[in-house]
Amino acid sequence: MFNILEAPFMIEMIRTVTNMYAHGWDERNGGNVSLLLEEEKIKDYVNTDAVIRTIDIPFDATALIGKYFLVTGTGKYFKNVQYDPEKNMGLFRIGKDGHTAELLWGYNDGGRFTSELPAHLMSHITRLSVDPDNHVVMHCHPTNLLAMTYVHDLDEKKFTHTLWEFSTECIVVFPDGVNVLPWMLCGTNEIGEATAKKMETARLVVWAAHGIYGAGKDLDETFGLIETAEKAAEVYMKCAALSKVNTIMDSELKELADFFKVTPRQGYLDI
Repeated sequence: MFNILEAPFMIEMIRTVTNMYAHGWDERNGGNVSLLLEEEKIKDYVNTDAVIRTIDIPFDATALIGKYFLVTGTGKYFKNVQYDPEKNMGLFRIGKDGHTAELLWGYNDGGRFTSELPAHLMSHITRLSVDPDNHVVMHCHPTNLLAMTYVHDLDEKKFTHTLWEFSTECIVVFPDGVNVLPWMLCGTNEIGEATAKKMETARLVVWAAHGIYGAGKDLDETFGLIETAEKAAEVYMKCAALSKVNTIMDSELKELADFFKVTPRQGYLDI
């Protein structure tokens, strides 16, 4: 077996969560990331027949039986992942009963996956049905998006339009828009179900007064998706109390979409 810490997916995971912490998105043990991995990518790094232990999953993950996930641990600090990956993350397979994680590597202090795992798995199921190439679900607490939920209407069309309007890149990066949930108790199947439902129509789901969920094909894309929305939210928050003199008109947003060959969410541009 090769050293799993030298695996491309592990190097990218460590780099990504380290960047998330450096951006101020994941204070203390805030935030979590799950990466769906194909057996072909991991078989040279772990023995898939050697299950270290099993961990109960408080959710029926039957739709994901046999799939492999690299997931950050509960109560773990992203700032520590680079120094001790095997303590702060785990690689597991969804067991044949659909209610068990078969640990193959990691959580070596007796820990377990993030408490938000049901929400992650529900979102994975939804996004795979929309796009089979979506392999990442990422949750974090970007400062400006969080602040924006306190001062901006939570209507999804209005929230999306503001982000599109306050940064030229946004309509190109997430033409499907941003969906929004009102405050809900985190760590529950209820918020997971609500998030997964929102994932049917957008790759970004804002949790009011909490943070954001993003989904994408790989870690880089998903990080960039959230980063782009957060930049627009930062610009908005700097301008929110000021009189707006200039803006990007809907006709110009349409021009952007046409030029970059993306389709804005239907009904979100008033043209």
